[in-house]
Amino acid sequence: MTDIIKLLPDSVANQIAAGEVIQRPASVVKELVENAIDADSTEIKVIIKDAGKTLIQVIDDGKGMSDTDARMSFERHATSKITDATDLFNIHTKGFRGEALASIAAIAHVEMKSRHSGSEIGTYLEIKGSKVEQQEPVSCPQGTNINVKNLFFNVPARRKFLKSASTEFRHILNEFQRIALVAPEVTFKLYHNDEEILDLPSGSMRQRIVGVFGKSLNPKLVALEVETSIVKITGFIGKPEFARKKFGEQFFFANNRYMRHPYFHKAVMDGYGNILQAETIPSYFLYLDVDPASVDVNIHPTKTEIKFENEQAIWPILMAAVREALGKFNVVPSIDFDQEGAIDIPVLHKDTEIKMPVVHTNPDYNPFKTSGGGGTSSGSYERPSMHIPTDWDKLYAGFEGESETEEETDNDFGSAVEPEIKKADRLFDEEVETVQSGQSFFQYKNRYIITSVKSGLMLIDQHRAHSRILFEKYLKNIENHKVISQKLLFPETIEISAEDGIILEEIKDVLACLGFDVERFGKNTFAINGVPYDTGNINAVALLEQLIETASEQGRSVKTDMSEALARICAGTAAIQYGKKLSESEMQDMVDSLFACSMPNYSPDGKPILTILEDSELERHLK
Repeated sequence: MTDIIKLLPDSVANQIAAGEVIQRPASVVKELVENAIDADSTEIKVIIKDAGKTLIQVIDDGKGMSDTDARMSFERHATSKITDATDLFNIHTKGFRGEALASIAAIAHVEMKSRHSGSEIGTYLEIKGSKVEQQEPVSCPQGTNINVKNLFFNVPARRKFLKSASTEFRHILNEFQRIALVAPEVTFKLYHNDEEILDLPSGSMRQRIVGVFGKSLNPKLVALEVETSIVKITGFIGKPEFARKKFGEQFFFANNRYMRHPYFHKAVMDGYGNILQAETIPSYFLYLDVDPASVDVNIHPTKTEIKFENEQAIWPILMAAVREALGKFNVVPSIDFDQEGAIDIPVLHKDTEIKMPVVHTNPDYNPFKTSGGGGTSSGSYERPSMHIPTDWDKLYAGFEGESETEEETDNDFGSAVEPEIKKADRLFDEEVETVQSGQSFFQYKNRYIITSVKSGLMLIDQHRAHSRILFEKYLKNIENHKVISQKLLFPETIEISAEDGIILEEIKDVLACLGFDVERFGKNTFAINGVPYDTGNINAVALLEQLIETASEQGRSVKTDMSEALARICAGTAAIQYGKKLSESEMQDMVDSLFACSMPNYSPDGKPILTILEDSELERHLK
């Protein structure tokens, strides 16, 4: 029988390894920047072109390499950080597998210049597809300069399935942020297509977080710090009122290495308890320092999954640390034993006599007496006399006309409306209800519009009705590229993270069709010059942040879905709110516009807009 098992050539083996280690351009950035940090660099510059498809350049001022080390660094399993198996249980560096450079060189054109701190002449090395093309001495600064060009040039299937340039650059930005957040002592600079995206000078951890995600995040952070024999946890968590409905500002780091850990995320969420709004996620930047021997970072090629030996013991520590930080911020109740007048906890000794506590009462006290009469025996307590007002009902004056919120369901129609709302599904299938011009309208509790139709009484939710009207109007404007905008007297500025800035640039055309006039006012700062017409006194900054968040969650890949999602948010925000008094002509116009919509019985988010109380049911209630 002929032998069929053969050793793979190194070039093929490197390409196979690259399939695990180098998944996209962001993987190259991660590996090269981590190597630069391991080289004790104080400044790292990353230059990207065409989202990494054309060029990824990483320049550092670290230790550099000799000519021999420069050549050896591209061999498989060649590393300066591991010498034997025991070193795997004492890992302090980022890159230790010895596969990164070999994998990159197998699927790209790589040029490297490096000079060791003790040498006057550096080394130039050129490799294409694992084949060394050139190696020669060169004059260069101390440190390493690596250029990765034409990524996946010899793996066309992998290059074909890369996403759009904006998507791939967002992945690069995410990896860059994760690395920058664990090395605040290093200066980082990121450029994309000759445009500076991030400039992060060295500083404290808080300064680095604010530098990455914008100055608006600074007042939203609460410091956290706890140290035990198992783990030391430091970092920052976000105030609960600023929690968002998307992931993006949630980071765990173990021994200065980014990791994903759903189990610890649950501990953080439990630490917040019930003070978060539904379906919101707080920001957190948490750094765990543990004994390297108690963790395994070698369970995944990208080293983003880490196994802890004592994770069940760390869980309650992390949860308690979050609660303690929130307690110091006075978000949740806490007992301060350092304050004056705190609870006195006596210390007991063996000879301490324990006495039953005595409760002093006044047997002559009558709670129904308004005067201060009663016994005055020594040691008793007496309720002071007080004046009980007889006109207490005036306290409720002015509340009868108070506006109601959408969540309030306790109203006079509560029991009748809810069962009948389901009839909205068949209103326009069984018969078409028409409201004649000049029909009388009545507004109930500044919430519902009531009018008569041929089968009974029609109740219309004014907020949902206006949302539907605006939603279809915005969609039509987007489809026809028709801009209806109102200029702001004083433009407002918004500072966002670099990632949100990329998303804003992507949806800028859709926002313009909605009526937003937004232009860049700095590196990650934008000016809002105009907002959609008829939006009233909206908070333009908050609305734009919500639109960016919505675009981040959904719709970026399909333009139609994105347009509908943004139009839905704008319509819901700009629609008249509950509690607004409407004139009869305004109600007439709203009803006419509603019935002109393509789907007048449902709001943009799928809630029923109207219902009909039929004559037969009214008669049944009045029997």
